[in-house]
Amino acid sequence: MIFGIMGAMPDEVDQLCAKLENETVEQYGGVEYHTGALSGKQVVVCCAGMGKANAAATTQVLITRYGADRIIFSGIAGNMSSEIGIGDVVIGKTVLYHDAQLDMICQNPPFLTEYTGDAALIAAAEAACAAAGVKYLTGKIATGDLFIGDSASKSAIQSKCAPDCVEMEGAAVSQIAAKNGVPCVILRAMSDNADEAGHEVLVVKKFSIAEYVATATRIVAAMVESL
Repeated sequence: MIFGIMGAMPDEVDQLCAKLENETVEQYGGVEYHTGALSGKQVVVCCAGMGKANAAATTQVLITRYGADRIIFSGIAGNMSSEIGIGDVVIGKTVLYHDAQLDMICQNPPFLTEYTGDAALIAAAEAACAAAGVKYLTGKIATGDLFIGDSASKSAIQSKCAPDCVEMEGAAVSQIAAKNGVPCVILRAMSDNADEAGHEVLVVKKFSIAEYVATATRIVAAMVESL
């Protein structure tokens, strides 16, 4: 079993890379792939870059070039749910695009308008969250090529698909994984509330996301160890 573990920004994968044993690094297609062992399991960790195109391309490389037969995407997101707060985690039971023409996308493999997280990976993520004392919600994640940092955009997405959080890569990762028949799960730690305050802190002030990433890193490491 080979785990492909992805993030969108260096901060989202650096802590995982630091845990690898017998690490080797390869540059391919503009992405740095870190191969090694994590809890005795073979993994490939990479920073895909932000947005759907980067996420999709990197997912296919992980599967085709590195033989990944499980995909875990770990990173941060904007909270859209009243059930959780900053620092809590959403595990993607379903993942979909909030900015796409779904009735056209589903005309091609894997012929879906939304993507379902793998049951075994979800269960492992839930167990890892519980063991770490991290509050989590197994729910819906919405993806689009926009940072959501204003109330009007947040409200429009809420009305369209009522997700539990919003981010920029998960559906693209899930679509390509499903197209290849590879189990996948998207994990997101809440760094902001997808509103003006989140934009000010994360974009304008470029606030460190390390504390939120540390939560996701602990969960991913525990998942790999248990599987």
